[in-house]
Order: sequence, then C-alpha cells, then structure tokens
Amino acid sequence: MPKVKTHKGLKKRFKITGRGKVKHKRAGASHLMSHKPGKRVRHLRRPALLNRTQAKLVKTLLPYG
Repeated sequence: MPKVKTHKGLKKRFKITGRGKVKHKRAGASHLMSHKPGKRVRHLRRPALLNRTQAKLVKTLLPYG
C-alpha cells in the first residue's frame, strides 16, 4: 500500500490533540476588532474543537498526525 500524502494546507490550520480531537483557530479574529464586544474578542482568542463529522474528514487528510 502506498504512503498517503499529508494535506499541507490543513497541516498549518489544524492540530490533532492527544485524545484525537481536532483543534482550530476561530474565524473572524484577524482584523476589524474595534466594533466587536470585548467578550466576543476574548472568546475568539481561544482555539475551538471541530465536531466529529468534520474531524473525521480532517483526519483522513492528516494521516500521520
């Protein structure tokens, strides 16, 4: 069986935790923060976890993570 290539774009955007969950950066936190409430800005700093369906797809493209 041949090796499976890692998707380099996903490798930069997602991280697989020790328990196999998939972490990612939240959307909407790169710029235009001045009009957003402080609570929302603080929550956007924290990484989020993907749901099981999307995590399964990401894991197929990151085979050796």
